[in-house]
This record gives sequence, C-alpha cells and structure tokens, in this order.
Amino acid sequence: MDTIDQIAMKLDEAEKSGSAPTIAVEDLHKSFGAQKVLNGISLCVRRGETLAVLGRSGTGKSVLLRLIIGLEKADSGSVRIHGQDITGLSLDQLGEIRMKMGFLFQHAALYDSLTVEQNVMFPLQHHKKEMSTSDQSNLVRQLLAEVGMESHLEKLPSDISGGMQKRVGLARALALEPDILLLDEPTAGLDPISAGEIDDLILKLQEEHHMASIVVTHDLHSAKAIADRLALLNEGTVVIEGSFEELQKSDIEFVRQFLGHS
Repeated sequence: MDTIDQIAMKLDEAEKSGSAPTIAVEDLHKSFGAQKVLNGISLCVRRGETLAVLGRSGTGKSVLLRLIIGLEKADSGSVRIHGQDITGLSLDQLGEIRMKMGFLFQHAALYDSLTVEQNVMFPLQHHKKEMSTSDQSNLVRQLLAEVGMESHLEKLPSDISGGMQKRVGLARALALEPDILLLDEPTAGLDPISAGEIDDLILKLQEEHHMASIVVTHDLHSAKAIADRLALLNEGTVVIEGSFEELQKSDIEFVRQFLGHS
C-alpha cells in the first residue's frame, strides 16, 4: 500500500493534470436498517466549483456529506478525493485527507465554553503543533477578519447571533487551509438578511480560496446565489443536475413541484 506521502504526490499530480475531479462520488448506496437513504448517487465537483445539493428534509443530503468526509461508511459505491478512493483507507490515511477538508455543521457546532478566538484556534492547536502560538494567533485573527468577526474575539458563542456563529464556523472550517469545503445548511434558521450575508460571504471565500465546495441546503434562493451547479435529490437518487436555468426548463414533475414550492 502507498505511503501517505506517495498518495499525496499522486493526488497532486492528478489534480494538476486535470485528470480527476477533486470530489467524485460514484454509485453511492447507504441504508440505516430497512431505511434506504441513498440509492446510487453519482456526483463530482472540481476545484473552484460549488455544487448545491437540494432536496426535501430526510432525503439523505447530510448523510451524503458525512460519507464524503468519512464519518459514515457507504454500503457500496466509492467516494474519491483527488482521485483516491477513501472507502478503504486506514484511519491515519483518512485523517490526513480530512485535514484538507473544511466542514461547516448545520448549527455551527461551536464549543460553548470557548471564545470565538479559541474556537477557531482549536484545529490549529491539534493539527498544526509545529506552528508557534503567535503564528496561530495571527492566522486566527486573519481568518476572523475575512468573515467580519475580528471585533468579537473574546465573546462566547452564546453572546453572538446565529449568523455570527455561522461566520465563526466558516473561519474555523478554513483554519487548516482546505481545498474542499463542505457546508451543511449554512443559512438554516437565519432571517433573510443574515442568510443573504452568509451567501455573500461564501461567494467571497470561494473566490479567494478557490476550493471545491458542496453545499447541502433546502434554500433554493441560497443555492441559486452561490452554486455553479445544482443537484436535486429525491428518494435517494439524483433527479436532475445542472444550472438553475436548466432546472427551470425541466418538465420532470418533481422538479417543477420543488421549484414551485421552494
């Protein structure tokens, strides 16, 4: 089996040559007991591209993200990151690949007892121990400035709004300089103005960091604003994939219903 360094070299070569998408999901199946959640999902995302995965609640959108990051195991199919199938990797190899992924949880998932600064510092303290404390602090302040939260360093999560918590979550997701960003319902629970600010921030971060991004959402307005392509799920399969304009032109009844009620 290749060493982590050999794998990394192969992934870099594949990415530079354009021969492999950054994220490639092929014929992915996942069930929980008798409940079939994903039934043959195939998707891919390239560097600098944002894919929005849409669907009604309970259609497996968040499960898809958990499979991509390796928090769940697929029943069958493959998840390739930079051309490397992660389904058979050891925990060490998987951990190495995960360090290049940023993940924003649906409810930001900040540590209640840590300040804003300490929350963003957390991944650096655990995975970048070679960095000096001053370098870590400088990077954290830079990241918080990027998301407009540099004046809230000492506040606890309970002291800031839901939209601000999402901003801090985004800063933390970027701490390890990922080339993949996975966002689970980034605008859920936010008022329209705050949701629009998060959409604008995601667009800004994508332009600056040029990541391969997947956004899981039921917010069609947000998906239209931030995504290059949209994939609509129903009953564990991709019903349609394409631009918002292509979805609008679809004569598939479920697509028309979803667009009409979203």
